[in-house]
Amino acid sequence: MSDAASSFRSGFVAIIGRPNVGKSTLLNRILGQKIAITSPKPQTTRNRILGIHTVPEGQILFLDTPGIHKGEGKLNRYMVDQALSACADVDAILLLVEATNRPEKKDEFIMEFLEKTLAPVILVINKIDLVSPEFLLPLIDHYSKRFSFREIIPVSALSGDGTEDIVRSLLRLLPEGPKYYPEEMITDLPERFIVAEMVREQVLIRTSEEIPYGVAVLVEKFEEKPEKNLVVLNVVIHVERESHKKIILGKNGQMIRTIGQSARHEIERFLGTRVYLDLFVRVQKNWTRSERLLKEFGYH
Repeated sequence: MSDAASSFRSGFVAIIGRPNVGKSTLLNRILGQKIAITSPKPQTTRNRILGIHTVPEGQILFLDTPGIHKGEGKLNRYMVDQALSACADVDAILLLVEATNRPEKKDEFIMEFLEKTLAPVILVINKIDLVSPEFLLPLIDHYSKRFSFREIIPVSALSGDGTEDIVRSLLRLLPEGPKYYPEEMITDLPERFIVAEMVREQVLIRTSEEIPYGVAVLVEKFEEKPEKNLVVLNVVIHVERESHKKIILGKNGQMIRTIGQSARHEIERFLGTRVYLDLFVRVQKNWTRSERLLKEFGYH
């Protein structure tokens, strides 16, 4: 085997695309463990998330990003900035699109941005399990004419079909480099962040359309009790309106109990220990428009 063939490769790869195309699902699938929350609601991902995938041939540092959209307001601008800034100085970019949707004018904003980048771009067409090949081929033809992609890879992030092709393609593109993180690490995110996200995920899944955009979650207490194989968590769900608080609490507290039970199961799976989870709901009026509160809640 030649030195070139056996060299270790590493580098940063930004995963970008419109909201709800499956970026976080793809990252979780490649890593083999859930670190990024998912839901059918737009703008589920708010922060840039690092996922570390190590194989014998190299280490790929994925940056999962919020969906790129032309939204208004401080929080929306923060999310789009997170996505676009992730593409600065990366070694490759994965543009994720849906096989189920034909290209729209909204896609042009992303394509125009990519034309200004220097990194090689791989187009990943997700959700191929939902369409026939007759639908997929014209889509591939359209995108190949619109932009000079290094490769076009059809996948199903949900089933895992095609995701190994992404890893192989990236390892060919990435430069020779060091192992940045120990191979057992899959993210540099603190456990507090992931716990808060898992609670927010259950709010997204279980509440109506208007609620999720005004929700922020903070872990106020994270106490490990190894002698009891237990972690005690006090988590606060911040909302913008009193009416939203009532919805999250639910009749006789039923909704908050449901959110807590579902989140606790996810957190126990992630931490590998028993969890005592206490949830609180507080009203912080118009926090999405407040620079101070956005920073306090981790959006800065």
